[in-house]
Amino acid sequence: MKAYVFPGQGSQTVGMGKELFDEFPKVTEIADRVLGYSIKELCLEDKNNVLNQTQYTQPAMYVVNALYYYKKIKDAVQKPDYVAGHSLGEYNALLAAGAFDFETGLRLVKKRAELMQKAIGGGMAAIIGVTKDRVNEILVKNNLDRIDIANCNTELQTVISGYENDIDASKSIFEQVPGISYIKLKVSGAFHSRYMEDASEEFKNFIQEAKINNLEIPVISNVSGELYKNGEVKNNLINQIKSSVQWNKSMIYLMNQNSDIEIEQIGPGNALVGMTKRIRREYASHPEYALQAKQEAGENQIIGSKKATVSEKLGSDKFKKDYNLKYAYIAGGMYRGISSEQMVVKMAKAGMLGIFGSGGLGYKQVEQAIQKIQSQLSSNQLFGMNFLQRLDNEEKEVAIIDLFLKYHIKVIEASGFIKMTKSLVKYRAKGLKKDVLGNVVSEHKIIAKMSRPEVAEMFLSPAPDKLLDKLVEQGDITSEEALLAGKIPVADDITVEGDSGGHTDQGITCVLFPAMVATRDRLKKQFGYEKDVRIGLAGGIGTPISAVAAFAMGADYIVTGSINQCTVESNTSELVKSLLQDINVQDTDYTIAGDMFEIGAKVQVLKKGVFFPARGNTLYELYRHNNSIDDLDEDTKQMIEKRYFKKSFKEVYQEMIRNLSQEEIQKIEDSPKKKMALIFKWYFSNSTRLAMEGEAEGKIDFQVHCGPALGAFNQWVRGTELEDWRNRHVDQIAIKIMDEASEQLVERLKMLMN
Repeated sequence: MKAYVFPGQGSQTVGMGKELFDEFPKVTEIADRVLGYSIKELCLEDKNNVLNQTQYTQPAMYVVNALYYYKKIKDAVQKPDYVAGHSLGEYNALLAAGAFDFETGLRLVKKRAELMQKAIGGGMAAIIGVTKDRVNEILVKNNLDRIDIANCNTELQTVISGYENDIDASKSIFEQVPGISYIKLKVSGAFHSRYMEDASEEFKNFIQEAKINNLEIPVISNVSGELYKNGEVKNNLINQIKSSVQWNKSMIYLMNQNSDIEIEQIGPGNALVGMTKRIRREYASHPEYALQAKQEAGENQIIGSKKATVSEKLGSDKFKKDYNLKYAYIAGGMYRGISSEQMVVKMAKAGMLGIFGSGGLGYKQVEQAIQKIQSQLSSNQLFGMNFLQRLDNEEKEVAIIDLFLKYHIKVIEASGFIKMTKSLVKYRAKGLKKDVLGNVVSEHKIIAKMSRPEVAEMFLSPAPDKLLDKLVEQGDITSEEALLAGKIPVADDITVEGDSGGHTDQGITCVLFPAMVATRDRLKKQFGYEKDVRIGLAGGIGTPISAVAAFAMGADYIVTGSINQCTVESNTSELVKSLLQDINVQDTDYTIAGDMFEIGAKVQVLKKGVFFPARGNTLYELYRHNNSIDDLDEDTKQMIEKRYFKKSFKEVYQEMIRNLSQEEIQKIEDSPKKKMALIFKWYFSNSTRLAMEGEAEGKIDFQVHCGPALGAFNQWVRGTELEDWRNRHVDQIAIKIMDEASEQLVERLKMLMN
């Protein structure tokens, strides 16, 4: 595990960045244009002797820190796990995390520097040798109440800030205390103190216009010494000007995630290297830091607090890195919110990816779910939203994508797509940009789920020019975004779905997977992609052995579904969960999908204890062989009305057209076949409602999407506390599967070696 830290004002030296300006000419060119002078000449020559003036120091440090970072990722390729920056350096940490582009960050730093330069008459001093609390005691005891704590650099190094005459007056007082070293700092202002209030207010007005993105790497905040949360960037940078820098707390926070974490300074000098060494020594001698940090961090503990286990090494490292995951494991989206907010939050906090089941929900329900999830997660804890193709209503599909964009949803799971749509391309293209190394960077990740190679080919190709041109014409994306979208595949990852619960093509995993890999490799070569699209496996995964099989085939990650429906976090009825916990591998069946009734598409559903699959198939056969309700014989009509519907056809029809326009109703009336389909489809939507609400009297008509993986899971946990669904938690069973899968994989490798 690695963290990059960036130095701030005070680390500047003439000659810094010497070999980097020419290596990154585009960055140098942007800096010269924004600043209005040659940044290279300032840093290498400083002819006018201004490098140590705040107005010039801060932009120079920001630019040089950025060059060091670009050089680092160019050579090392892999990005860090965490970033932090000391004072001004926090802007570079945010740059590295994708909060803004280089130019936006430089404009913010330039304004910050100008405002802080104005704050004359202040002073700062470093007090070394005693704790921050002791420094406070001395200030209070000597009535130095106009001095603030500016920096808490280490346990025994504190910086004070205030009016210069007060700072000077404190020197003799501090030097009288045994063991204290007092060092006056060469600054012109009382930075990180109450005296920066005016500068902070003016900066507040300036930063409001800046475009701030969601963070791609966890950032430790100077203000709190903890992780940034979603939406905090602007407020933190405003407050940072007048708040103390909690550097010691920041580093302890990192070390509590992993005591062996490698913390590397990126930028000139070695000030932070020295601080880190001292903090490590102090940390090692104060074990209470670990307990305190855990209590303070609570559920926001960073992923990876221990050395990686074998189970954490399963799957693609790049996949886990891109999504900030501990395990290559996804809890897939189950419609109507069965994959609930609670399920998604649990998975994120355990270091796995959860997908909220937004399919079948209304706009307001999806929006409320997003708000609820985001309120419980920090910026580095990712989650996804399921996104279903709406062949019947393109407007609703676009509305949901716009909702995802509004709330900066970083990940969607695209399911059920048979053609590329405008909404999907818009989500992919929006926000595309090039980094300074020329790589296309996407704000939005698409994990596409499919079971057909021709659908995979669609997602593994760049977005169609026709759709991109239309989006540009409508003003939904820019020409630059359209150009970049033509250089990358639509999907970042594709999930190969075998015979799963719900909609299924009844595909065989060991046949589908190699076909998808071959398709991926062919299209990568055809389009010249630099990155591989990762391929995961779903369908039939409910035990450690099935997980071993998936990873042994080369899956970059695995996706579970059915087993998650029978957990505490699942948003279905307790009656359904009780039915599911008792099934075996042959207790599911195929029937007609209500949302694709007319074309006879299949879903896999619960069979044991219900009549739904048989009744669903009967309705479809009647539809297929008759042209209208009136063609049915009287006995059949009565059977359906009394046994299936428990309502008359007339009542059902009136219910189905209640919210339709007159034009839509007329089209249905003009087509007896369409009217029959509408009436029969009521049974499918009602059967889902009965199951989710747990209406006991309607139990035999429950529609419960489920695959045989749950039956295998039930056999695996038989006789243990997990036999009862009330003891099943989605995150705990996921970790159990991964841990036991890794153990079994190691045992099999040992057998092969012998």
